[in-house]
Amino acid sequence: MATRHLYVVRHGAADPFGQLTGTGERQTHLLGERLARSPIDAVLHSPLARAKSTAQLLGEHLPGVPVTEAPELVDHVPHVPADPPPAWAGFFDGYDAAEAAAGAGLAESLTTRFARPAETETHEVLVTHAYQVAWLVRHALGAPPDRWLAMSCGNTALTVIQFRDGTPPALLLYNDMSHLPEELRWTGFGPGARP
Repeated sequence: MATRHLYVVRHGAADPFGQLTGTGERQTHLLGERLARSPIDAVLHSPLARAKSTAQLLGEHLPGVPVTEAPELVDHVPHVPADPPPAWAGFFDGYDAAEAAAGAGLAESLTTRFARPAETETHEVLVTHAYQVAWLVRHALGAPPDRWLAMSCGNTALTVIQFRDGTPPALLLYNDMSHLPEELRWTGFGPGARP
């Protein structure tokens, strides 16, 4: 039975203009060293610069593995809750129905393309963004749409999901930063504790 192995990663730390920082490059090289021990077939990335740069640096550790853009991996809000939690109310303030529908459409494209079994055994790295990692994990667990709000993802953290015909998706790892030294483990969202 063929298994699709998705190695889903958030891009390395980036500056406010979306370019990888020196920290982001260090995080990415450490992740690349880790992924080099796996039988990776392809690296796909969001069209945004921080994800593209991360994917290109990962490719340096994966000789011969194609690195290509996948528009489904772009950063977006996958679901706007009808009644957002108070901590998120300001974030969603001003989202109109058209924006919410566009985000839902992108989220559907993401899961349709990647959250399913493949015809042959595959090992794909998806370089994307925090919300997309959360959405794929939520989908794999069969959790309600609002659950993506409760998941935070560190820069270059590794999440591994497997898809096989006839079985539910298997979440093997979520937000694993064991390849990073403590000072490089961060979600990028506020000054909170570094796991």
